[in-house]
Amino acid sequence: MQKEALLLLSCCAPCSVGVIQQLHAEGVNFTVLFYNPNIRPIEEYHRRRQENERICQELGVPFVELPYQPEIWTEATRGLENEPERGKRCDVCFFLRLKQAATYAKANGFTRFSSVLGISRYKDFDQVCRAGKKAGEEVGIPYDMTNWRKNGGAERSIRLTKEKGLYNQNYCGCKPRFK
Repeated sequence: MQKEALLLLSCCAPCSVGVIQQLHAEGVNFTVLFYNPNIRPIEEYHRRRQENERICQELGVPFVELPYQPEIWTEATRGLENEPERGKRCDVCFFLRLKQAATYAKANGFTRFSSVLGISRYKDFDQVCRAGKKAGEEVGIPYDMTNWRKNGGAERSIRLTKEKGLYNQNYCGCKPRFK
């Protein structure tokens, strides 16, 4: 029987720090994946990746980064530049990133995948779950729809971000002006 293994897609350290600490404390076998072709500019991307990797290193949690491919994101979201937060651009963005996570998870022996994309109050948790479920079905691996925001999860992440002095960006990553 295959050992349970979770792949956790992370967008940034502030969104993931509480989840990473929780999973680590619970003894869950998991790896953090950083795949965020939506983040602009490149300096912002590097800063977020470094902070995310720092949290993983502190706890000894495996961290994987897939190639930065902003051109793929730009092409996928072309024509959706003026969509509001939680709009159609988010549908496309979430699906793109979650399908890549699902593909990586399946190819590397994970038994399920999840994300912290819905932990922010600025994101629509159900929208993220729809994209994750669809990606998982297309690839053939289950999407774990745990709502990390519940039971104080969002507050824990905010507190840990402050305690650890993490870089805390003021936007999701996709800024249409960075086309």
